[in-house]
Amino acid sequence: MKTRAAVLREISADWSVEEIELDEPKAGEILVKTTAAGMCHSDEHAHDGTMPVPLPIIGGHEGAGVVIGLGPGVTEFEVGDHISCSFIPSCGKCTWCARGQQNLCDLGAHLMEPGMIDGTFRHHTSDGTTLTPLLKLGTFAEHMVLSIDSAIKVQKDVPAGPAALVSCGVTTGYGSAVNRAEVTAGDTVVVVGCGGLGTAAIQGAKVAGAKNIVGIDPSEFKRESAMEFGATHTAPSMEEAMELVGGLTEGVQADSVILTPSVLTGDLIAPAQFLTRKGGTVVATAVAPAAQMDVQLNLFMFSMMNQELKGCLFGSTAPRKEIPHLLSMYQAGQLKLDEMITNTYTLDQVNEGYADMMSNKNIRGVITFD
Repeated sequence: MKTRAAVLREISADWSVEEIELDEPKAGEILVKTTAAGMCHSDEHAHDGTMPVPLPIIGGHEGAGVVIGLGPGVTEFEVGDHISCSFIPSCGKCTWCARGQQNLCDLGAHLMEPGMIDGTFRHHTSDGTTLTPLLKLGTFAEHMVLSIDSAIKVQKDVPAGPAALVSCGVTTGYGSAVNRAEVTAGDTVVVVGCGGLGTAAIQGAKVAGAKNIVGIDPSEFKRESAMEFGATHTAPSMEEAMELVGGLTEGVQADSVILTPSVLTGDLIAPAQFLTRKGGTVVATAVAPAAQMDVQLNLFMFSMMNQELKGCLFGSTAPRKEIPHLLSMYQAGQLKLDEMITNTYTLDQVNEGYADMMSNKNIRGVITFD
């Protein structure tokens, strides 16, 4: 079938919205009409080369849609089902899935390879060139062919925008606080970077009962927004937050510091460490340049203060459990997801949307489809 998608052909080039050819789903796959796609900074990492991807690529990894076709033998979904994408597939069979760590599923090893999970292609340009959907999703398209391992059924009364946001940013940020930092009632939590990930982390810390939540961001707009989502205090930088956090905790410092900046670089670890109390935790959530090896860390302080540094992928949780759970919290009024969507765009406005993101105009932009 013919559909339209935003294609990236060269690093740092504009996204090209064009007609493509989409093959029918094969066994274990579904055809989905896209209803919304979140504009996550990880797509910008693919765009600027920070995250190596096979070009040409169809952008987008946060998405929601409606199932309109089934591959041979598919029984897990029916036509008309509503789905959220899962940017980490989960097979349900590997060691990690069996341990309840679906975010570490072995299928994730194929995410940066060309084509679909099985290495074959469903997406082609008008001249026959094969296209790879980003992270095997490619949500910047009017239609998607997805592996059933990358789709999660959701309630039909959940709006498309929130259903898209839980595909990555909300689940990752919320889980950074609740699952990885293990925030408990009365904690002092620092969130560094108050975009989509950080806003979700702030909400997670609030739900977990944190007493003090300090949002750090150089953008005044994002600092003001952080207060609306649950931050109790804000600061423009970690250095400027030292006195604030020390005052809030009588010199003890934060129980946890969660790093959710637009780009995670090695020079951010030491300042986060200095904001963290004895026995406290630093959670590194945001995407870092793939080739980066150098990290600034005071190892003497790290061991003598019994501190922890943890990575966090997809909220350190099982997406098949967490995505429906977070959407139920949204429907109960416990999570602000509609409010996270600053602006909506058409597919043809994808470059405008990313320009707005890079200008700190959005907490989250969302592409909507008819």
